[in-house]
Amino acid sequence: MATDRAGNTATSAITLDIGNKGGLTVIATVRVGALPEGVAVNPQTGTVYVPNIGSDSVSVISGQTNKVATTIRMGTGSHPRGVAADPKTNTIYVTNQSLDTVSVINGQTNKVTATIPVGDFPQGIAVNPKTDTIYVNNANANTVSVINGRTNTVTATIPVGNYPEFEIAVNPKTDTIYVANSFAPSMSVINGRTNTVTATIPFPVNSDPEGTAVNTTTNTIYVANEGAPDDTMWVINGRTNTVTATIPVGFFASTYGVAVKPKTNTIYATSLIGVVSVISGRTNTVTATIPIPRGSLPEGIAVNPTSSTVYVVASNSKVFVLAPWQS
Repeated sequence: MATDRAGNTATSAITLDIGNKGGLTVIATVRVGALPEGVAVNPQTGTVYVPNIGSDSVSVISGQTNKVATTIRMGTGSHPRGVAADPKTNTIYVTNQSLDTVSVINGQTNKVTATIPVGDFPQGIAVNPKTDTIYVNNANANTVSVINGRTNTVTATIPVGNYPEFEIAVNPKTDTIYVANSFAPSMSVINGRTNTVTATIPFPVNSDPEGTAVNTTTNTIYVANEGAPDDTMWVINGRTNTVTATIPVGFFASTYGVAVKPKTNTIYATSLIGVVSVISGRTNTVTATIPIPRGSLPEGIAVNPTSSTVYVVASNSKVFVLAPWQS
């Protein structure tokens, strides 16, 4: 393997067939900071953002070169975890779980322009670009903070379930927010206009809902279950707020991060056994599994809907870049 001065490694290709639509190839491995977990992409700029919990920093990766363009220092003891990008304003939002704040980053200058106090132990974060509103899971407070993106102020605090942890998802078309509650397994459904919980969707007692993503075209929500050995993901109808299917992903697969490409109705999920599952949203079946190199524990995942490139964050300070190929 060849390694450049920034520590980015070109990897040999791992190609898997995905029906008649081609497959994905691991085209690069990008070294980032210590203990990365979250990841977000701004599809307008092609830039990827990875918070590093152990390095108190955010790695900024160029989608054109697959190299770290810069590293943003977040302050000692900040432990940044969640990240979201607003493509309309080119603004990036990062949760600092140990400081109970959200950092606002200018995507053009890569500078922190504001720091917003939120609830206790903020984790996941998501943006509604249509309303310029940001939503933050406060795990220890069992709440969601609602931030006005124009004023950088918290405008509401919404009580949800027990320990809303990692990912939170927004459907801008319906102005609905989906929050996975880990300790009392359920999903809180929030109306973005009223800032109230309109439904609570229960999950099995021994499950552990984690990553959450929305297909805005089909109004379908996908929820990862870290609570193996249940070995399933949940599919939720956004109109009825009911679980309509469970997707088997393999024995003790324990899914964690989820990303959706609405145009092709494709879902990507990371599993703690070391693979990325590729799922058809039409059939709710796994159509391919992409192995992540041994010794890497895949966690957060994001897809650039413009380029179809998939970014997988691993706990050993690596981001794997997966790109489509045509057979």
